[in-house]
Formats: sequence, structure tokens, C-alpha cells
Amino acid sequence: MTSDKSRSLSYKDAGVDIAAGDELVERIKPLAASTSRPECLGSLGGFGGLFALAARAYDEPVLVSGTDGVGTKLKLAIELNRHDTIGIDLVAMCVNDIVVCGAEPLFFLDYYATGRLDPARGESVVSGIAEGCRQAGAALIGGETAEMPGMYAGEDYDLAGFAVGVVERRHIIDGSAIVPGDVLVGLASSGVHSNGFSLVRRILELSDTGLDTSLEDGRMLGDALLAPTRIYVRAVRAVLEQANVHGVAHITGGGLPGNLVRVLGEGRRAVVDASSWTRPVLFDWLARTGGVSEDEMLRTFNCGIGMVLAVPESQAETVMATLEAAGQPAWPIGRVESGERGVEIVSGNLPA
Repeated sequence: MTSDKSRSLSYKDAGVDIAAGDELVERIKPLAASTSRPECLGSLGGFGGLFALAARAYDEPVLVSGTDGVGTKLKLAIELNRHDTIGIDLVAMCVNDIVVCGAEPLFFLDYYATGRLDPARGESVVSGIAEGCRQAGAALIGGETAEMPGMYAGEDYDLAGFAVGVVERRHIIDGSAIVPGDVLVGLASSGVHSNGFSLVRRILELSDTGLDTSLEDGRMLGDALLAPTRIYVRAVRAVLEQANVHGVAHITGGGLPGNLVRVLGEGRRAVVDASSWTRPVLFDWLARTGGVSEDEMLRTFNCGIGMVLAVPESQAETVMATLEAAGQPAWPIGRVESGERGVEIVSGNLPA
């Protein structure tokens, strides 16, 4: 058998469209420019993003980095063909992780991988990333678009993000300052955020529930599930300017028990009253429809609390007022006690 040498193969024949990639870069340049900060050097499209840290004054600057993805929430975005907010989730998962140590997010990079590059869809995804960067005050200084036929089926794609921030060494928050008597302030989440979606999708599958189902609060189920992850950067940094914060926990996979414990030192025990905040009806729907136990709900989902601050009791009112002024709903949800390191969740029975 002989091959047909008269035909010349191209990269596009193999499934990679360089022209589509170039078009996407041109589409997203204005989006990236809308997030620019004075420290940014150069423009999108180079081999690396440039950021002049020396343009700011620090005594002992410590760089803080974080990386994350969006998980299988992407499957719902693809099913609903709505891609303009999933990028907010991507930024939120990264910047919320680095703000817990007191860092200011500086810049962000993204990785977008797909089997077939659609410039319009890619622009929609990056528009969400740019919006998340604006909310966080971070510059979108670069990224990577990978078209990989054979790796992703149909319209599937994946996202990863990378954030870098800075904090003065003496202002690092690591939980070591947490003491018995500290008040735990819970910041409201916007929904499921970006964790637990494998269980969400399993509940949808087993219950044969459509994403157009109406919830008790009047929202469509698909809208509630796709609500973008809340970005806490501005609210937390506003608190840091007004009060001493002893510890901060981002409530992601593992819920309150799995994440609050990460900032507790030995001999510190967090007691949380699960009846102290308003739980969004979406979580009640998931528990009821999936037959999910309360313990499993608390271990899998944020259940309405996306971030927790541990603050001195004497400053709790100041912290609450600052959060209210920042437009961030919050509740005192518990306190720190002496005892074996861990998190205890009670309901309406917080010990006196």
C-alpha cells in the first residue's frame, strides 16, 4: 500500500486552527487591558507577563501564589451554553485562597484548553475572567490557550488559573494569633461556588431533574447552580484596614469542618452554630432531593458561608459594620475555645 504524496497536510487538518487562536488573542486584548494596573509592563501576546513589583513600596514583601480550577461546574456551563461567568469562578477560587493570609492580589494568568477552539466562546470565557480580575483588583497579564483535538470531546473545555499577590511579612495572617474567645464571623456565599459539583450532578442525574426547575426562591435551578463564586478580596481587605484579624479560612471542598480547622493551632477548638446564618434554599433543595445527610452537606458544600474571619471579641462589631459597608452579608457564627484542635458544629445550642 502506498501513501498519496500529492496531498500536503496542515496543522488545521490535524484539528488545530492557528488562525482561530490568533483571532481569540485579538478578541481578548481589550478585556485584559480593562484589568490593567500601573505596575503592568507590556501588553497581552508576549511570551511572558511583566509586572514591576518595585513600583510599589514594601519593607519586607512576601509573594503569595495560588492555583485552582473550576471543577465539574464546567459541565453545567457547557450544558446550558453559558460561558460568561465561569471565568469569575476561576479567579475567585485563586484570589480567595491568597487573601486569607492578608495578601493583595496583583496579577492573574489563565489556562484554557479545548478540543476545538471557538473564538466567540473563548472570548465569553475570558470576559468572565476579566470581570473576576476587576472585582479582585488583579491584572490579567497573560495566559495560554491550548487546542488539543482528541483530548477533549465535543464542546468540552477546561480552565485553570494562577494568581500572585503580595503581603508585608509582618502582616501575614496564618492563624497563629487565634486565641480562645475570638469571634468567628461568617461571610455569606453566593451559592455552591465551585466545589461539590460532582455530587450536584449525581443528584440531578438520579432525580432526573431539569436545570429549568424552579426553586422556592423563584430562581431557576440552573441559574442558582451557575451563580459565580463570590470574590471576597475587597471585603476582607476593608476589614484588615479597620481591625485585627487573627485568622481567615476560605470555605471550599471539605466545607466548614475541613477548612476552618486549617487555621487553628493546637489547643484551639472552633464551635459553630449552624442556625446562626440564613442558608440559601439551594442547599435545602440539594439535601432533600439527594437524601444527603446534614454531616455530608457540611463536609461537601459551603452551606451558605464562603469565608470565615476569626477576630477579637472587642472588635467584632467593627468588623460587622465594615462588612456591611462593603456590601458583604455576614453573621457572627461561633467562637474559638480551648480544647482539642477541631471544629464542632452545633445547631441553636452554642454553649454559654
